[in-house]
Amino acid sequence: MSARTDRATVVSWASWDWGSAAFNAVMVTFIYSVYLVESVGEDLPGDTPTSTWFSAAMAVAGVVIAVLAPVQGRRADAKGARRKSLIAWTLVTIALMVGQFFVRDDASWFWPGVIMLAVAAVTFEFAEVSYFAQLRQVSTPDNVGRVSGFGWSAGYFGGIFLLLICYVGFISGEGGTLGLPTDDGMNIRLVALLSAGWFLIFALPTFLRVPEIPAQPNEDSGYAQSYRRLFSEIRELWHADRRTIKFLVAQAIFRDGLAGVFSFGAILAVTVYGLSAADVLLFGVAANVVAALGSLAAGFIDDRLGPRPVIMWSLGLMVAVAVALLFVDGPAWFWPLGLALCLFVGPAQAASRSFLARVAPEGREGQMFGLYITTGRAVSWMSPAAFAIFTWAFGTDRAGIAGIALVLGIGMIVFAFVPREPARPKDVAERTRVN
Repeated sequence: MSARTDRATVVSWASWDWGSAAFNAVMVTFIYSVYLVESVGEDLPGDTPTSTWFSAAMAVAGVVIAVLAPVQGRRADAKGARRKSLIAWTLVTIALMVGQFFVRDDASWFWPGVIMLAVAAVTFEFAEVSYFAQLRQVSTPDNVGRVSGFGWSAGYFGGIFLLLICYVGFISGEGGTLGLPTDDGMNIRLVALLSAGWFLIFALPTFLRVPEIPAQPNEDSGYAQSYRRLFSEIRELWHADRRTIKFLVAQAIFRDGLAGVFSFGAILAVTVYGLSAADVLLFGVAANVVAALGSLAAGFIDDRLGPRPVIMWSLGLMVAVAVALLFVDGPAWFWPLGLALCLFVGPAQAASRSFLARVAPEGREGQMFGLYITTGRAVSWMSPAAFAIFTWAFGTDRAGIAGIALVLGIGMIVFAFVPREPARPKDVAERTRVN
């Protein structure tokens, strides 16, 4: 494998994480998706809520990702095109972000905007498969936890900075401090352009610094052959080292619980604990800061003790904090307990990525991280379903906290059955390579 593990390369690699917050935080989560649903689609014909159509489009994107992500990763590995794949899919994602500038505040633009965002969600995940796979190229067995944690924290900090820039400069008041026009959603459309430029600028160091991997000889990278090899290798991996398969199942469950913390945190803050809209924004910034700091600190623990205790302690403490939140009221309690909950999200995410980087067979990192994303997509319904069931059964949003805690607890229990010591990647590769 072509590797480069010096500090400059690590920083260059993590720069993609910093830049990718432009898509995750701005376009999908906090700003642009809200514009599409609440403004562009406000007068959409029919009785179906625009949020339903938006969710359906993103669900279709999720299915496409689940089906194709592991094969995309495997083909990039086989052709020695991991960096090329990252560059290509990132640029396509950025082009689609630029395309959102043309989505005016008119119902006729709702479907073009939603379709572009859904396609961008697919291309972004394809890029992320190759980016995650590069972790082994920019780290050593002694510092993979710190490198992974550093990348996660960069993503959080990048999101914080860009969200603040967007809110202060483009959104607050009427067109932000820049006094931008708001007709036809112009200020939000300019946010899309800013986000695209942000992503491109901070992705360039990764494109230029992280080396390409060599092609694998005698490997057919066609789609049909890739699927056949993929299923064959999964069977071989199950017999040779089941910990990887068990880990993929466990991480899919607890990562969905982690996603639920941020997905429903703002709703709970307002409806249960009485935070104002302005306070929610401040809490979101603070939550990302503590999650980033937690990722950095956990990276050192990961390299010293391994990723397993980081994941187990993070999940256990999150369940305990979630239970405590069930019995308290008011902002004074929500702030410390909510931030404590977020403190452990980053470490669990970073340690999960480093765990797979440690056990992935050499030369199969793209494929393994493709499966990592696919398994996560396969159970992405769990937290929303648990939240909905608990709130419906008990008639209060507060009960949704128990639903999220349940998903985290199940993930922790399943992860407890994953063998303690990761196998050495080279050993697994020798046992799972298909001739």
